[in-house]
Amino acid sequence: MLATPSLFLEYEDVLKRPEQRQVSGLALDDVDDLLGELAALVEPVEVHLLWRPQLRDPDDEMVLEAAINGRADALVTYNMRDFGDAAPRFGLRLARPADVLREL
Repeated sequence: MLATPSLFLEYEDVLKRPEQRQVSGLALDDVDDLLGELAALVEPVEVHLLWRPQLRDPDDEMVLEAAINGRADALVTYNMRDFGDAAPRFGLRLARPADVLREL
């Protein structure tokens, strides 16, 4: 798993939103613990080049940049429609999470 600093901060922002915590049932301390564990697993990626804009949703650009700069084997997402044109332009295989789990 790859993440740029800005993408990881986005994960933190989303996970700490009240509506997300209500669904997950996690307290802020639990989210911090989860993020700490996630940070230990994530390979940090520095963004050297920016190719924006490539996607309709500007918030998705961070995901694409992490995959490109981290030389990912695949961009794994449920959002196939938004990444469908851009991923192949950069030599990225686009895959759904369930497909990757089956491969493993």
